[in-house]
Amino acid sequence: MMNRLRIAGSFAAVLFLTVTNAFAEEVPFETTVADVARAPLERVYDGTVEAVNQATMSAQTAGRIAEVFYDVDDYVEPGDPIVRFTDVEQQSALRQAKANLEAALARQKQAIAEFRRAEGLFESGSSSRREYDQALAARDAAVANVAAARSAVETTEQQLEYTLVRAPYAGIVTERHVEVGEAVSVGQPLMSGLSLESLRVVVTLPQQVAAKVREYKQAWIFTDEGRVEADMITIFPFADSASNTFTARVELPQGQFGLYPGMFVKVAFVIGDAERLLVPTRALLRRSEVTGVYVVSGDGDVRLRQVRAGNTFDDRTEILAGLGEGERVALDPVRTGIYVKSQAVANDEE
Repeated sequence: MMNRLRIAGSFAAVLFLTVTNAFAEEVPFETTVADVARAPLERVYDGTVEAVNQATMSAQTAGRIAEVFYDVDDYVEPGDPIVRFTDVEQQSALRQAKANLEAALARQKQAIAEFRRAEGLFESGSSSRREYDQALAARDAAVANVAAARSAVETTEQQLEYTLVRAPYAGIVTERHVEVGEAVSVGQPLMSGLSLESLRVVVTLPQQVAAKVREYKQAWIFTDEGRVEADMITIFPFADSASNTFTARVELPQGQFGLYPGMFVKVAFVIGDAERLLVPTRALLRRSEVTGVYVVSGDGDVRLRQVRAGNTFDDRTEILAGLGEGERVALDPVRTGIYVKSQAVANDEE
């Protein structure tokens, strides 16, 4: 029996390849049945990608810029030095603070020794209460001075550490605010950066949808690598007074996914469930913007049929049009296509 071939231009026109096997209903490839199952009902909205970790490092001590280790678009590891100040003043202040601590410790040692002598004389009755109290006050003052001196050393050590600015997390430098030789003051911006490992999407939701999203707390972000399930969804507890909409923050799992802050992406929020006609995703044959499946009839006929695919749920895809419940489809379209062509050649030779 001759095959009936209809090819109009390309696969974009509906392509039918029919092979009739009059002797057997089975075919030499795996098939499955399109069935109806309950799957999530989704609403898709546009969102903006932003970095969870983004910051501007500012000067915590005054000084002059000695070195800038990174520039815009450079990748920085956590703890890497990014800017170094000249530290002459801080080093001098630290030496002075340490000298003050040594002097305070010497005075404390002397005050403690004098107090012990005064205490012994007072207990033996050889000195007055006033002399004892003076020695006690001098000892306590010396101990307090040592504590203050130690605090001054810690403060100056911290000021010295501030002369070497380190990255708080791994990320990309987005802006450089200073140059070598520039004098900066406390609070002046030095360098801005963000992490591409922790991203989230900010979406504006209508108030009716926001209530459903709060209930189901499930969403997917559409990326070049496919649908990525959100780690967490946070909906602000107040609506915008002008638009009566709610802001939702959708956290992505750790990774980059080809997304960058400022990009627009689609986000699908689950707002319920519905019955859908589903087939395994691997059964779909895609050519440009056209999608099809090989349908196997009860008598063994194999036909490539154009379908309209919807969303993907795990390893199955919804079929919106072109296929009916209970129809058999081939699971391996490549192998099935080879089989169809071989049968067509055989029939032509007959």
